[in-house]
Amino acid sequence: MGKVFESIDERWRAFIEAQQMFFVATAPLGADGHVNVSPKGLDTFRVLGPLDVAYLDSTGSGAETIAHLRENGRIVIMFCTFEGAPKILRLHGRGEVLEPNDPGFRELREAFPTDVETRSIIRVRVERVSDSCGFGVPLYAFESHRTQLPAWADRKGDEGVRDYWAEKNGESIDGLPALRSVSPDAAE
Repeated sequence: MGKVFESIDERWRAFIEAQQMFFVATAPLGADGHVNVSPKGLDTFRVLGPLDVAYLDSTGSGAETIAHLRENGRIVIMFCTFEGAPKILRLHGRGEVLEPNDPGFRELREAFPTDVETRSIIRVRVERVSDSCGFGVPLYAFESHRTQLPAWADRKGDEGVRDYWAEKNGESIDGLPALRSVSPDAAE
């Protein structure tokens, strides 16, 4: 039976830090909008405090999380074990998007590795911490993180990556504004 916890304590921090990947889910307000779930990896997640977390948002083919957070702020982050004892941890909260020119971005960016390409940082005020069994999650052995995204960004260079953002990340698949840095007309 799952439980709800007051905060991310040291046990949950250690659990989070041991996971090689996590999942992020968001949704627009409109009933006809698309729900989004994104897997995340690399060394991109940080527990900043008992109810404060952040992760580096790397370049992707879409910008649904950014668009949904700008519209309504709702987010859930899920960690689950693929090795060892079965366990799932969910962090429900309200997220904000910090782009490189936003106040607070540079200071927060220092908490992460410099070799990971970043279009934004997603910071979440956690409102609910809960676990569940994870008995249905299969066992997998971690082999390594993929190297394609960092290599792709290196080949593109800063200008090429920004051009990609302008083409692919200015709005969500539902037409909601996403990256402001490439969509100056987008409303927050």
